[in-house]
Parts: sequence; structure tokens; C-alpha cells
Amino acid sequence: MSELIIPAIISCFVAFFTVYVTTPYLIKYLQKRNFAVKDVNKKEEIMVPRPGGPSIILGIISSEIILYSFFQSNDILAIMITSVLAFLIGYVDDRKVMSGWFKPIALAITASPIIILGAYDSNLAFPLFGEVQIPVLYLGVIVLMIPITGNTINSIDVLNGVASGFMTIAGFSLSIGLFILQNYEMMIISLPLGFVSLAFYKYHKIPSKIFPGDSGALTLGSMYGAIAIVGQVEIVAAVALLPAVINSFLFLSSVKKVVEHRQIKEKPVDHDEEFRLRATNEKTAPVTLVRLILAGGPMTEKQVCCTIFKLAIFSGGLAVITALLMEVRT
Repeated sequence: MSELIIPAIISCFVAFFTVYVTTPYLIKYLQKRNFAVKDVNKKEEIMVPRPGGPSIILGIISSEIILYSFFQSNDILAIMITSVLAFLIGYVDDRKVMSGWFKPIALAITASPIIILGAYDSNLAFPLFGEVQIPVLYLGVIVLMIPITGNTINSIDVLNGVASGFMTIAGFSLSIGLFILQNYEMMIISLPLGFVSLAFYKYHKIPSKIFPGDSGALTLGSMYGAIAIVGQVEIVAAVALLPAVINSFLFLSSVKKVVEHRQIKEKPVDHDEEFRLRATNEKTAPVTLVRLILAGGPMTEKQVCCTIFKLAIFSGGLAVITALLMEVRT
């Protein structure tokens, strides 16, 4: 355990400060190129630079390369390559709105490095009940996991700071779970995800100076899914991500088809006279987590964000308890 301390400190430092230092330069670059979108939840005409994916992936790559120099592990390569591929897919979608099926299918392909490098175990671990051996079926789990986690984080990226803040909580919860399960090396590998998300949150929080875009959200979500598979903590990861998973489920079940969010005409929320968020009365509008939160009445954007973060903290706590139950079983 002691030999892991130095790699952990260096990689976390690099992950955090790479994003913290490069994001302001990225903001200026995007502003000069006029790569910005309107912040629809602000009363004023505010244009926010987008996407922030380049600084996020730079933080991930730099920190994981440092870890690879210490461990020379295929696990690190698989996670890093999957994250890079997810970033590229997201960047394509940032520049041109693709069809609803583009991201799920493309993200399924990004899971291939995990399979090719053999960075997985086909046993699926459950709390209390132990492991289930599903060697062939588990390949399907791998292919599905990355699109689910990637699109789940992307779908919750609807308010200032939510995607990066949520991933900070979920990422650190996953790292704690890996520590409890005594998978110390994988815990070190997972830590940069939380620190990258935390550094980006500094610029993404209300009022946002930059949006992550699809390239940022898909990168964070896909890396999270890759860590869950490689670290054999799929159930722990799913529990920590529960509010975002529920949001995706509500959206898909109400829309009844896979569609790009930007192509939805009826919005689930609108604004009142004070420009507070409120649930729309449109019956055909998608059902989302934010719409449910606003069912009790209008709220400010900050209040909705705080509610989502409380749910994330609660789910993160449940994920830690799930890891404890798994450790008791072993």
C-alpha cells in the first residue's frame, strides 16, 4: 500500500492542475473562435464557450500516463483509450448534431479496448450473494456499460455545474468503494476522474464560464464506466450513478425512442416571471429528473442543482454501503 502513495499523489496533482490551468486558455480560445452557446437558464443574453472536453481529456491522459509509467498495466491503457475514443465521439457531436443512435452505437465500439486488452473479469460481483460467472454474457455487459454511463452523464448535463459536480461525487464514491474492497491499485487509477471533475467544476459551476459539451460529458461518463468494469465494481458504480440513471430512464420511457436531446421540441421545463425554473404543462414533453424536482413548484437553478447534488451524495453513500456489504461477503 505504501508504494502506491507517491503515484497517487502525483497523478491526482497532475489531473487537477492540468484541467485547472488549461481551462481558462481553452475558454479564451473558444471565445475567439465564437464557439459558444446561449445559457438558456439565464434571463440575460449570456453566451457560454463550449466544449470543455479538450481540457478534461488532457487531464485524464496526462494523469493516466503517469500512472502507466509506474504500473505498466493494461487496465490503465484500456481505460485511457476508451476515454479518448469517447472524447472523439463527443467532439464530433459537439460540432454537428448527429442522430439519436449515433452516440450509443459509437460508444459501444469504444468498449473494444477493454475486451481486446483483456482488462476485465467475467465474474459479476453482487453484495451479500457473491459472484456470478457469466463469461459470454459479460461481453454484452461491457459493450452496454460504456454507452449507458456515457449517455447517462450527458443526459444530466442540463444545468450549470451538474455534470461535473455529479461526477465529482460519483467518482470519489467509486474510489472509496474500491478502497473498501481492497482493490488499491484500481482505486489509485480511479482517483484522477474525481480530481479532473472537481477542477472542471470550478469553471462549470453557476454561473458557468464554460460548458463541457458532449465531448466532456461522454468522456467523464465513459471513463467512469470503464473503471467500473476493469475494477469489478459494476454494482457499486450503478448505485452511485442512480439519480442520473433514473433521469435517463424517465426520459427514454416518456419519449419512447432514442433521440438527441437537442432535437426535442417540447421542453420539460420553462421559466416563470422571475425566470425561475418550473415544470412545463406540456403533456408531450419528456419526463426528467429536473421536471420531477420542480413538480412541487418553481425553483432557482441553484436550488435545483443543490437538490441533484444531495441526491448524488445520498446515492454515493449507498454505493459505499454496497461496497461494505460486498466486502463482508468476501
